[in-house]
Amino acid sequence: MANSPIQNPKSKIQNRENWTRYTPGQAEGHYESFFQRANHPTRPLAFWLRYTLFSPQGRPDDTVGELWAIYFDGESGRHVALQQEWPLNQCHFARDGFAVQVGAAELSPGRLQGSLTRDEQNVTWRLTFTGDQSPLFLLPLRLYEGGFPKAKSLVGLPLAIYEGTLTANGQTIPVDGWVGSQNHNWGSRHTDRYAWGQVAGFDNAPDTFLEVATAQIRLGRFWTPPLTPLVLRHQGQEYALNSLWQSGRNKGRFQPFEWQFRAETATVRIEGEITAPAAAFVELRYRNPPGGLKQCLNSKIASCRLTLTHKADGRTETLITTHRAAFEILSDDTFQVTT
Repeated sequence: MANSPIQNPKSKIQNRENWTRYTPGQAEGHYESFFQRANHPTRPLAFWLRYTLFSPQGRPDDTVGELWAIYFDGESGRHVALQQEWPLNQCHFARDGFAVQVGAAELSPGRLQGSLTRDEQNVTWRLTFTGDQSPLFLLPLRLYEGGFPKAKSLVGLPLAIYEGTLTANGQTIPVDGWVGSQNHNWGSRHTDRYAWGQVAGFDNAPDTFLEVATAQIRLGRFWTPPLTPLVLRHQGQEYALNSLWQSGRNKGRFQPFEWQFRAETATVRIEGEITAPAAAFVELRYRNPPGGLKQCLNSKIASCRLTLTHKADGRTETLITTHRAAFEILSDDTFQVTT
C-alpha cells in the first residue's frame, strides 16, 4: 500500500528473510545470493561483496559456492573485480538462521570477512554493519513463498552502516560510516532482462531509501510487457508502488548506461533517472540454473535524480545523489565494457 508508515510486515516470512531457501540435493536449479554494498559518504568509492550458491538444473552434485568482490574507485577509474568458487562441501548456507560461509569467507549478523586473490589482484575485507530499519520487500509479500516469479529479491537491512577495513590491490581503505544495505536474492532462473537500482541515502535526503526495478520475462518467442515495481521510504513513509497491477502501469525504459522510470497513483507521482558513464561499470557473467550465461553491467557509483510529487497540494520534492546509486542491467547481450 502506498504512503504507509514504515513497519515490519506481518508475514510468516518476517523472521526468515535472510535464511537460505536452497534445499540440499534438490534437482531444480537454484541460485541464491547474499550481498552487501555501501558507499563512501562523500567520495565516489563503493564496495559490493556477494556470497552465492549456484546449483545447475538437474545436476545437484555440481552445486558450488561462489564469492564475488568489487571495489569501485570512481576517482582513479580503476575498479577491482574478482570471483572464485568452492565445492559445496567447503561452504555453509544456513537454513535456520543468517549464517553463510564460502571457503574461509564468512557472513553473519552484523559482520562479514573474506579475501579473494587472482593473479596480482586482491580484495580483502573485515567489516561490521549495524542498522535498525525493517526489511524492504520489492515484490508483494504473497509472491515470496510461491513459484512466481522465478527470481525474488529483498533488502534485509536498508541503510546499513558499515565500519572496518577493505584492502584492494594493496591499498587499505578505511570504511568509516559508509552507508548501504544487506540484500538477499534467489530463484530457479535469472530474470531474462532487467534494470535494478537502489539508493541508500540521497545527498540531500540521507535517510531516504529507494529500491526499483524494470523487468521483462521471455515466454517462448514472446516478451512480457515491462514491470516496474518501486518502493520509496522517505520522511517516515513508505511508498510501495509494487503490486503486479501497479508495476504494469508504472513505466520504465533502460539501456546502457541510462534508465528512466515513473510510478503514479491517485496521490503521488514518482519519476526518476539513474545514469552513469561506461567507466563506472564492470561487466560480470552469471551462470543461469537452466543453462547459459547472463551478462550483467554493475555499478555502485551511479547518479540518481528523483522527483516526488504530492498530488493533494502539488508539492514537489527533488532528491539527488551524484555517485551513491546502485545500477545494474542484466540481459543476454555482451556490453563490451572495459574493466
